[in-house]
Amino acid sequence: MTNRYAFALVILLAAAPAAAQPEGPVPVGPGPIGIGPVGPAPVGAGPVGPGPQGIGPVSPFDDDLQGPRKLIVPPIDIDLDSPLMKLVVPPIDLDLQGPLMKLATMPDIDLQGPLMKIANIDMTDIDMKIEHAFDKVVEANTMLAKVFDQDRGRDREAELREREKERESQAYNEGLNAANESRYDRALTYMNRVIELKGEKVDRALYWKAYSQNKMGQRSEALLTLAELSKNYPNSGYRKQATVLEAEVRRDIGQPVRPQDSADDEVKLMALAAMQGTAPEEAIPILEKLLEGTASPRVKQRALFVLAQSKSPRAREVLRNYAKGSSTPELQMQAIRYLGVHGGPESRAILAEVYGATTDVDVKRRILRAFMEAGEKDRLFKAAQGEQNPELRAEAVTQLGNMGAHDELWQLYQKETSIDVKRRILRSMQAGGNIDRLIDLAKTEQNPELRREAVRALGATRSTRTGDVLVQIYGVDTNPEVRKSVINALFIQENAPALVGLARKEQDINMKKELVGRLAQMRSKVATDYMIELLGK
Repeated sequence: MTNRYAFALVILLAAAPAAAQPEGPVPVGPGPIGIGPVGPAPVGAGPVGPGPQGIGPVSPFDDDLQGPRKLIVPPIDIDLDSPLMKLVVPPIDLDLQGPLMKLATMPDIDLQGPLMKIANIDMTDIDMKIEHAFDKVVEANTMLAKVFDQDRGRDREAELREREKERESQAYNEGLNAANESRYDRALTYMNRVIELKGEKVDRALYWKAYSQNKMGQRSEALLTLAELSKNYPNSGYRKQATVLEAEVRRDIGQPVRPQDSADDEVKLMALAAMQGTAPEEAIPILEKLLEGTASPRVKQRALFVLAQSKSPRAREVLRNYAKGSSTPELQMQAIRYLGVHGGPESRAILAEVYGATTDVDVKRRILRAFMEAGEKDRLFKAAQGEQNPELRAEAVTQLGNMGAHDELWQLYQKETSIDVKRRILRSMQAGGNIDRLIDLAKTEQNPELRREAVRALGATRSTRTGDVLVQIYGVDTNPEVRKSVINALFIQENAPALVGLARKEQDINMKKELVGRLAQMRSKVATDYMIELLGK
């Protein structure tokens, strides 16, 4: 932006009338701006020898040094009403009927006449106005620079937050896996790392930290951790389970660690598997007790799985409550998944009910994926049409693509206003194999960004047909960025013959560089032969 301001200021200064320059030899380079000293010239002989060499400053007058001189005002094509000029150059209040403007339009000027004195006075005023304009430009530039710095700062902050969230999720999942494997010392290390990051999963990490401490015999430490969870996160989804764990820890204080606890989990898993096949109805009260207690994550997940197999109304009710978030987030996600995979229309209705009641984006995303697993195309289509959150609309679009819902995706594309969601639709068309629609959009879509996305999707589909279509698009599309996308798509397809053919015909040096650059990266005899051909010219 600074270069643009400077350019606009140069234009403004060039457009202003210049003061008369003294006659005689002049120094090389631009002279000073403004009015020179008033009064007689110095008395005595000037310096002996030739004057300085080179071209002096350009005068605004013609080259006729004899007689009256004519002021030359070259035409300058500037749209002073454009938004850019209004942004960077404040308006200068000039009297268009004043003596200076009359002077600028007079064909003959007497340099010794009274008008030049008037002009000198007005030139001072012009210099002051230009200096004021320059100050305003600097001020505007400084303000815009601050805005841009703030925008860049916000982008950096958002990127850092996303990275921290990824680190948190990775550490939490590693810790949970370690707890599942009875590696409690390792689980403790990862959960401490999550707590230090101070993100969204601190309450979960505190629970599993206390759980691991208890398993390792560190029961006093476990009680302190649970007290921290209770104090700082009174509304946590882990609060209920933390209460049960606290009672268990207080019961076992003073008792040694029992290595058989891990074996007990394995035995429980075997018992659950047996109950799943023989007596699922009788197992429901036992399963509820397991889910409410301090069993390991693996045991609880298996308990939910057994409930999902049952056709009992009580089992459906338990699953419904867990899907609505009556327990921990992990169990909620498992319940949603099992409702999608197992059961019939009643289970799908429960998912639809939970989707409409919750505001949690992660929960809604998990339900959309469950709809896909259950083959609920209509519910996904409804979500893609009516969901206000673009992220969730895009998720519904993705799942429709996984189901090969070509007609629904095309209807959504025609009505969608978000460019990002339209990009996701194009990718879903590619994932679902809707090549015909992608070819049509790559040729006819009016938005260049979306044409490029369609071209990229075609590039991800390796076939002779899509390669031929890409070459056709390169020949007729005049947008340089779209043509570059075609080059990249052919590169992804490893279509060296097509790239060589385009390079041989290309007359634009920049596009030819793009083509040759891609061919230089390919391990192909066709590409290598063309490189040798170029070197031989």
